[in-house]
Amino acid sequence: MRPEQVIAAIHFDPLLPVWLLVALGVLSLALVGLGLWRRAQGTLLRLAAFAVLLLWLAGPRLVQETRESLRDIGLLVVDQSASMQVGNRTQLADAARQSIQAQAARFPDLELRTVTVPESGNAGTQLFAEVDRALADIPRSRLAGTIAITDGQIHDVPKAAPSGAPLNLLLTGKGEETDRRLRVIEAPGYGIVGKSVTLRVAIDDLGTSGRTGPATLTVRRDGQLFRTESVPVGIEERIEVPITRAGPTVIEMAASPLPGEVSQLNNRAVVEINGVRDRLRVLLISGEPHPGERTWRRLLKADPSVDLVHFTILRPPEKDDRTPLNELALIAFPVRELFVDKIGEFDLIILDRFQNRGLLPLPYLANIASRVRQGGALLMSVGPEFTGATSLASTPLGSVLPGGPASGNAVVDGKFQPWVTDLGQRHPVTEGLLGANPPGDDGKAPTWASWYRRIEPGPINGEVLLRTPDGQPLLALDHVGEGRSALLLSDQIWLWSRGHESGGPQAELLRRIAHWLMKEPELEENALTARVTDGRLRIESRSTDAGPPADVVVTDPDGKKETVKLHEDSPGRATAERAAPVPGVWQVTQGARSAYAAAGAANPPELADLRATATVAGPLARASDGGVHWLGAGGVPELRRTEDDRSASGSAWIGLQRRHDHVVTGVAALELLPGWLSLPMMIGLLILAWRREGR
Repeated sequence: MRPEQVIAAIHFDPLLPVWLLVALGVLSLALVGLGLWRRAQGTLLRLAAFAVLLLWLAGPRLVQETRESLRDIGLLVVDQSASMQVGNRTQLADAARQSIQAQAARFPDLELRTVTVPESGNAGTQLFAEVDRALADIPRSRLAGTIAITDGQIHDVPKAAPSGAPLNLLLTGKGEETDRRLRVIEAPGYGIVGKSVTLRVAIDDLGTSGRTGPATLTVRRDGQLFRTESVPVGIEERIEVPITRAGPTVIEMAASPLPGEVSQLNNRAVVEINGVRDRLRVLLISGEPHPGERTWRRLLKADPSVDLVHFTILRPPEKDDRTPLNELALIAFPVRELFVDKIGEFDLIILDRFQNRGLLPLPYLANIASRVRQGGALLMSVGPEFTGATSLASTPLGSVLPGGPASGNAVVDGKFQPWVTDLGQRHPVTEGLLGANPPGDDGKAPTWASWYRRIEPGPINGEVLLRTPDGQPLLALDHVGEGRSALLLSDQIWLWSRGHESGGPQAELLRRIAHWLMKEPELEENALTARVTDGRLRIESRSTDAGPPADVVVTDPDGKKETVKLHEDSPGRATAERAAPVPGVWQVTQGARSAYAAAGAANPPELADLRATATVAGPLARASDGGVHWLGAGGVPELRRTEDDRSASGSAWIGLQRRHDHVVTGVAALELLPGWLSLPMMIGLLILAWRREGR
């Protein structure tokens, strides 16, 4: 039960306004003063009568209050942000919390409320925001003070202590600490393949008395050592990183440790740079005007990342009508410029129903084949011109093509629907095409439109993704040296773009073929990718091999390995997901393939400075009559109760104030000078005064 107290005090309840009482008092003093000046005998008795009158009009009462004391409320705030996981800070904080709670339980007039400060994302440690939320339920008249168990890294320190109550800091350390950090000043998110990007970083030493010596900076790119050098501390360093391929490139940087520093967690930083191609250059050569020519042009012109150079052969050499050249309106085909001088500038060469007919000498065709082997790409969409003795398959180009025409009459006319092969169901170029035949169901035909002509192929070297209903190849892809080639054995895909029989996915299919040839990462058929998003590592494996996907080995930034099983989501694609709480580079390995993912800090302000320090919130605590205590040096201080006009901190103790708040449960009032008593007293005194004056 709450203790009760009886408090007695005299209160006044005037019968007249105070100003009128003052006026009567002044008048009474004037009359008494006049009597004293005239030496009247009853002056003192008149003074007593006036005093009784004024006192009666003032209404004196004896008031007795019965009060019930209220328990004071203390606030214990425990920091559980990311920086509290460094070293033994969590253990020190738990021990201090238990000790303070046990000591507070000994005071019957004290209620201790515990508040935890959770992670706040990119906002850092929002300790006083949690204090403000807790104070919303605490009357200010009962707040005895705040005790904060923290490392001192607080990012929302106010100008004054909450509600004016004392604040005591219990810091999880032995004293001011030192820390070395690697700070990324600027890191671009994208880089152009073939060029370099510039990273701006700096190494800072915090808490040191003076400038330290140089530090060693180690840079790794996709897990491989890229650069190691000695850099001065506190000075910006620029790092040039070449972007060699499309897709993400993970850069990990690490600074050598500072002797005696609190943690090496912020000595490293990781950034991810996405490599993009700068305007893919495509050369499209149409052998002659035909209905499918516009399909290719529309597709490539609609892609903002493609620079298209398009030539259509309108006047082959055999159509020479001896018209003088100066009278021709046609532009001469720039053979040497395209296939000798600038052939290395094109990422993809498309030959659409191109029939040589002497336009390209064999050395120029050999240049195209050489460009493919060195990393270029060739796509041929063929019709009847691909057959016979003049076929390009019989030239040096044949060595880089996935196949050639069958001997004899290879042109096959007749209605048929293209089918996706079993391999094509797993290949990113043809997987999931709208209207395709379902995977593993040979009885259900595609729903897209029919074609009416194809070329019977000879032996095929590459991967066949589209076939006829009876199994003949229609689309074949191949890897040739450092480059790639594709062969579409029909010139009828334009029917899909015209809406024949409801059409088909010609734009998506041709786009995928072109981007696969130009080595876009999202269309790699055998690839392993990893990415960290919102603290989760997502792994995706793509493979054209049948059978269950192989397990992957995940290596976290600290070097710990774990085997993770993949789950097949669709033919050729398998994924897995797991938590990635540690910032840094995560490596995923599957056989000979490896992928890297950059995990940034979940709370960057927390890792910017890992020192336990009193420099941030210490001045606020001292200004509130509280103090700062180091748990690692002096242990948990003694908890005492103090008065509100005394300090709330000592060398080995902390205090929570007594606020003496209460509620009144009963009131009794006694009139000290009632009318029945004051009136006879005044009359008696006046009669005595008159009698004395009459003598």
